[in-house]
Amino acid sequence: MNTHWTPDSWQTRPALQQPTYDSPAELGSVLELLGSLPPLVTAWEVDRLRTQLANAAAGKSFVLQGGDCSESFEDCNSGTILRKLKVLIQMSLVLICGSKQRIVRIGRIAGQYAKPRSSDLEKRGDIELPSYRGDIVNHSGFTPAERRPDPQLMLRAYERAALTINYIRALSEGGFADLHHPENWDLEFVRNTPGSRKYQLLLESLSDSIRFMEAVSPGELTQLTRVDFFTSHEALLLLFEQALTRVEPRQRGWYNLGTHMAWIGDRTRAIDGAHVEYFRGIRNPIGVKVGNNLAADELLDLIRVLNPDNEPGRLTLIHRFGSEKIRSRLPALAEAVRRSGHHVLWSCDPMHGNTQTARNGIKTRSFDDITSEIITAFRIHKECGSRLSGIHLELTGEDVTECTGGPGNLTESDLSRDYRSQVDPRLNYEQAMEIAFLIAEQMK
Repeated sequence: MNTHWTPDSWQTRPALQQPTYDSPAELGSVLELLGSLPPLVTAWEVDRLRTQLANAAAGKSFVLQGGDCSESFEDCNSGTILRKLKVLIQMSLVLICGSKQRIVRIGRIAGQYAKPRSSDLEKRGDIELPSYRGDIVNHSGFTPAERRPDPQLMLRAYERAALTINYIRALSEGGFADLHHPENWDLEFVRNTPGSRKYQLLLESLSDSIRFMEAVSPGELTQLTRVDFFTSHEALLLLFEQALTRVEPRQRGWYNLGTHMAWIGDRTRAIDGAHVEYFRGIRNPIGVKVGNNLAADELLDLIRVLNPDNEPGRLTLIHRFGSEKIRSRLPALAEAVRRSGHHVLWSCDPMHGNTQTARNGIKTRSFDDITSEIITAFRIHKECGSRLSGIHLELTGEDVTECTGGPGNLTESDLSRDYRSQVDPRLNYEQAMEIAFLIAEQMK
């Protein structure tokens, strides 16, 4: 591979999952404006996350990464953002208390606006239109105007990502996550559920410990008043990512300053493809989705290209096999990486490999399959002398009915009751919290 890299060198490679815009002049104008706008994150924040990920890979902490499958512009409002943070903070607290480890919190948020699709076109009856590729590309409605790839939507995505990050920063720094006031994190619609009662018992125990520590320690435990909360998304739309890639004179190299962490999807990880070419040149911590058709030698080649200096905290491998295939696929990959001596962080995505279509035609996922894949992942990594250091979930703070099973014992007939996702099904609050308790037990 040519070692020379620039933010646009990916354009010489095959670029999958990219929309076709019908106005080059309009596209160029939008990209020029994007390139002049302020960055959404700082290089110092990005470097801090890379350090925390290196600690997680070494077994000193654990990564909780979660959020929407595909963010909607309509969901850029204080209530929706707040509920996402509440469920992730509650889950992280369960993991801290259960594992006695620090938790690195990363949201699939403030940029998860593009989605890969299995086909460029969608057909309904006799009408065939471009597929919906997320709010950054086109609209979900099924008309020619709505499905037209619109460059202006990249500006809308930038604006909503900026608003979201600004609100998250204000909450994180302003005392919202203060362990002295866990009532800030309550979600009203789940106060009387079994999972909520279990969580309240954990909070009472934690509050007792905090009061004891403050009684014997001088001053307040100030580290309990704020949290680090990082952003991430699949960097799918490469023109948008390129426009937010900046060189930092005081740092070493180029940073994607549109997010703290970005990942390559399972559909776009070809070693000679545009996405790998773009990712190999940015200084951000990056992830790669590892699916069922990735061989061990190909994975090792990817690691060498994306992390040539073998830098801890640089590369996260997010495996997504499904509960039925993980036992046959993961061991060979985990053992090959361990023998190679490469520094990577292993994370489990138990969502994408377990997607199925219900009898009523609705896309869903089984809670039992999700938990089965998580438990099996922990066991396999232990057997292989490896370490599972993270979880990657699609979830929401809303009371949706998109995944079957779980504490509420949702069935296929419940799916249509409150199914809101435009793309993939997500865990609701109760299901997400139950998984947090499950992971805490596995980490013990």
